[in-house]
Amino acid sequence: MTAEHQRLSVNTSREIPLEQWGSYLSERQWGTVREDYSENGDAWNYFPFEHAHCRAYRWGEDGLAGICDFFGNLCFAVALWNGRDKILKERLFGLGNGQGNHGEDVKELYHHLDNMPTHYYMEYLYKYPQQEFPYELLRVKNREQSKQDPEYEILDTGVFDNNEYFDVLVTYAKKSPQDILIKISITNRSKEAAPITVLPTLWFYNRWQYGGSLEKPEISYLNKTAVKARHSRLGNYYFYYQKTNDTFLTENETNKEKTGQGSNDSVFVKDAFHDAVIEGRNVQALKEKKTGTKFSPVYKLKVPAGETKTIFCRLTNKLLDNAFRQDFENIFSNRKDEADEFFSAVLPAGMDEDMAQIQRQALAGLLWSKQYYHYDVERWLTTSDGITPVNENKLTGRNHDWKHLKNQDIILMPDKWEYPWYAAWDLAFHCISMAVADPTYAKHQLLLIMREWYMKPDGQLPAYEWNFSDVNPPVQAWSALQVYYIEKKNAGKGDVIFLKKIFQKLLINFTWWLNRKDVKGNNLFEGGFLGLDNIGVFNRSTQLGSNMKLEQADGTSWMAMYALNMLEMALEIAVHDISFEDTATKFFEQFVLVAEAINEQGLWNEEDKFFYDTLSIPDASPIQLRIQSLVGLTTLFAVSTMQTKTINKLSDFKKRITWFEIYRKSNGHFWPNEERIDGDEILLSLLPRERLVYLLEHLLDEEKFLSEGGIRALSKYHEKHPYSVTINGTTYTAQYDPGDSTSDLFGGNSNWRGPVWIPMNYLIIQSIRKYGSFYGDTLTVECPVGSGNWVTLDKVADELTRRVISLFKKDKNGERRLFGKEYAWFYNQPGNDHLVLFFEYFHGDTGRGLGASHQTGWTSLVAELINELHHSNNKTDLASEAAAAERQAKKTPTQKGL
Repeated sequence: MTAEHQRLSVNTSREIPLEQWGSYLSERQWGTVREDYSENGDAWNYFPFEHAHCRAYRWGEDGLAGICDFFGNLCFAVALWNGRDKILKERLFGLGNGQGNHGEDVKELYHHLDNMPTHYYMEYLYKYPQQEFPYELLRVKNREQSKQDPEYEILDTGVFDNNEYFDVLVTYAKKSPQDILIKISITNRSKEAAPITVLPTLWFYNRWQYGGSLEKPEISYLNKTAVKARHSRLGNYYFYYQKTNDTFLTENETNKEKTGQGSNDSVFVKDAFHDAVIEGRNVQALKEKKTGTKFSPVYKLKVPAGETKTIFCRLTNKLLDNAFRQDFENIFSNRKDEADEFFSAVLPAGMDEDMAQIQRQALAGLLWSKQYYHYDVERWLTTSDGITPVNENKLTGRNHDWKHLKNQDIILMPDKWEYPWYAAWDLAFHCISMAVADPTYAKHQLLLIMREWYMKPDGQLPAYEWNFSDVNPPVQAWSALQVYYIEKKNAGKGDVIFLKKIFQKLLINFTWWLNRKDVKGNNLFEGGFLGLDNIGVFNRSTQLGSNMKLEQADGTSWMAMYALNMLEMALEIAVHDISFEDTATKFFEQFVLVAEAINEQGLWNEEDKFFYDTLSIPDASPIQLRIQSLVGLTTLFAVSTMQTKTINKLSDFKKRITWFEIYRKSNGHFWPNEERIDGDEILLSLLPRERLVYLLEHLLDEEKFLSEGGIRALSKYHEKHPYSVTINGTTYTAQYDPGDSTSDLFGGNSNWRGPVWIPMNYLIIQSIRKYGSFYGDTLTVECPVGSGNWVTLDKVADELTRRVISLFKKDKNGERRLFGKEYAWFYNQPGNDHLVLFFEYFHGDTGRGLGASHQTGWTSLVAELINELHHSNNKTDLASEAAAAERQAKKTPTQKGL
């Protein structure tokens, strides 16, 4: 057991398996729904980036490379100034949704290099230009770009062309849970010496401004190199820093003059450090202030070319005589060794350096994406932020029917800048990767989203803060099983108690789906956009006509998959607790009925050999929306196997499904299962074998779905053959669109009409592996289509896995396809060549990363894909060795005879 595993074993026994301190600080609080008190729900413009440095937040804090305690009360982050910018670099800059030609987008270079589940060791790299940061150029150029143009990024501005920038590496190492050592290393990457001002900043989350805290916290001086941070709930903390000429104290309160709210009561406002450092205003007042809620020592450095200067700080709950003793730096190296030891234990041995680096950065990014999230919808609706009064539009507007939702937790975010709010189906994918590093926390997250302060009383799960009532695919049961099996494989024992806990809550959610999303009661389900944004020919969340119903291939497939997941979970539990046997029977029968509906009620097109959404219109023929996309491929996901030895242990379940099979077959009804010849296993699948082969022919065709980087979200066939349909006099069209979105559907910041999405590829690969395990050598397909290469389905899964990994892995020229040809020059440079980004999605033709650039939420699944491919390759090697040994054994007697 590694040192980190020993620390995790302590967390396992806690009610909430978290360290008190971690990388829980958001990277963007402005522009969120939580901070929006407007009458029109325009979150981006109500609290824009331009207000972030001078206006106090209501529901949280943000910062650069920051940390906080698990209630977000006390925060630490780094602020920088290159001597040229008009504001301090306190937070990452990006464009709001209306400013970018493809929606919101961060315009910075930064990397989450390392982290551990207990956050005893963390590294964050930020690249800060020495030229003036091009805020306005980025705004203007992106406004000028059309939807057909790529986004204008910071590497396009020229500020990094001559390596005129600093690498700011912020490293944290804990000596104990409440004793955090901080190292800030500033490396000058240019050819000339350059100045930089560094402000390691400590501040309190402003709860007092709106009456949320009975007692205002306080930061006060202990001596010339230490301050005391006093908080009624958190207790006392001490911040130690190296000697410097200037130290500033102010209040974390709004600068009313700059936000147009009147005059200030004093000079001690949130952005006082900006005015002091950049304009020299009120410097003496900030130096002489004795107490406050925001503090920073100020280090004015000049860093020679190619050299590094380092600043040390320490945040602890202990009074220390000498905070920077001789062993101070040793703690960093010791914790780094422990991080190496931990990842060596949880990741496969024998990986090449590049693959190991990808895995580690993927998991590091995932761990950095833990965030303090605070949102009480009832309080948000019924109170003012001090700027805008409570208004009727807000009371009856966004999320008004989610008053029960009262969140204040550490949650995994999709991307702490682009999506600094949880999303129900994203979180399910996050937990699979998290299970490799910290299965206890992964289970906690899945159970958390099911709790009564999240789930609606009727069973609906909250989608995301922009509209909690949107419907995401129900992947929580599938995720819970994945987490269960990962832990069972690694620990040798599965957590059946966890399955029981989540099963009870999933029953409520499953019932909500049955009651709300199968309007006609025919086992064909709706759901709207279902997380796939613009994939439909029109917005699938809108009602085209009062009597029209969209019966969705993916909605129905997700429910079939849900039923199978619940069946599998019930069977796993029933082996230990027979009271779950009846429930297994219920989900088995539910799956059969849904499988019958999707195969026999008009969603399958025999001409195209594909599944489509169907628009049901009263007194008219239904319209199949013949656009070939992931919507039809989701039918692959509903696949599972049952072991006959498990069925034999459950006599009532066996009796019931046997009767059900005999009854349905004797009456000519659809029956989905297919037994293995040896009788040891039963396949349950939406797809009869023939239709499975047809879908794989689409999937593995490089002129359709198969790209060099994985499976596209929409078939390339529609590049030359756009699909159009006219409904009520309006013509809707969709065509293959491999890059950024060219439509405004769902904000226009993501695109499902051609790019490669890692979570969907992960699901496809897992499903094909299950089919491959069942069919073995009895089923082969051509991969790619037209290649003459006929392989088993497990080899298909391996090939798809290799293609996805190729997006991240260095090619023979040392380049990563995800950076594209446009930015390879920067990432090929020494010191940058190990860096990886985990984009939201990838260009369907080139593989270049697009959308959110730090979506290590679900894109971190690449780490698990690398695990699986490594395991599969080892199995192949062992099989080859065994075959060679067998051949040798057969040859030996003959050789002796000769």
